[in-house]
Amino acid sequence: MTPTRGPAMTDVARLAGVSHQTVSRVINGHPNVTEATRTKVDQAISELGYRPNTAARALVTGRSKTIGIVGTGNALYGPVSTLYSVEYAARQAGYSVVVAVPTSFDELAIITCVRRLQKQGVDGVVVIAPLRTDGGDIADLAGELPLVAVEGSPAGDLAVVSVDQIAGARAATAHLLSLGHSAVWHVAGPLGWYEAADRVTGWRMAHEDAGIDPPATLSGDWTAKSGFLAGSELARIDAVTAVFAGNDSMALGVLRALDVHGKRVPQDVSVVGFDDVPDAEFFSPPLTTIRQEFTDVGVRSVEILLDQIDTGNRSTRRSLIEPSLVIRSSTGQPNTSPDQ
Repeated sequence: MTPTRGPAMTDVARLAGVSHQTVSRVINGHPNVTEATRTKVDQAISELGYRPNTAARALVTGRSKTIGIVGTGNALYGPVSTLYSVEYAARQAGYSVVVAVPTSFDELAIITCVRRLQKQGVDGVVVIAPLRTDGGDIADLAGELPLVAVEGSPAGDLAVVSVDQIAGARAATAHLLSLGHSAVWHVAGPLGWYEAADRVTGWRMAHEDAGIDPPATLSGDWTAKSGFLAGSELARIDAVTAVFAGNDSMALGVLRALDVHGKRVPQDVSVVGFDDVPDAEFFSPPLTTIRQEFTDVGVRSVEILLDQIDTGNRSTRRSLIEPSLVIRSSTGQPNTSPDQ
């Protein structure tokens, strides 16, 4: 039995009453087509269920309508949410997405992924690069194809989109200090992450703004377990009345540790996190935290990338997305009663 072929472009042209070339112009977004003709062709495509041949279209337009994303290969909320937001924004713009995951977080592994995507014919690449690199070699790639780094190095000659981590950490710490806490202890994320370093910077700046010497930081690795270990240390220090955890997972561990050691939140110790994960409002107590607008990150990244694709001009734009403080029940004024 001979297989039934799907509808072809000539079928669309015949139904719409136009030429084959006109259908091609409509499909490829050519401007020199009247709105009435475009409507007739679109209706014919819909009626026949015609699917354009993307490979053929790429030969005509020089574009694949595909964006590459270099992910991080871990399941942390921030990087995963960033990847989803970029994919969604690309899809809304009419682009499909190919994801490549590096074997490690070093710059060579990231470059290898970009090169692989480049060979696959993507129109541009978004690199989610939250770990420290010098940015030089990645910036060199930006001279060869449209490229945007998300949470990437501020150094290097390439476009970068990121959440203002410093402003977020500063707001979290200032909130606690404004409640009357004499100092805020910080459970920091791992060394080598831009977010972790910037959040430490914002935490320090808020203390400097208030004329207070900040206490020593404690180290975590973004996990609730590391937050629990740090929280257990802090629970043994009587002077601790406020804690800013570098992300919500570590804040969850801090909350658990304080509970185990008989510390009430927020009566004895106030806690703030960072990210505003979907479960944060259901922590016990509901967690005050910093919300990152990942949807805005995705939209902005794709906008900057598509502008490079459309114009052929390289971008070195730096774009910061403002986070916001979400106040819930885990923070309050310090307990000043003598029997605390």
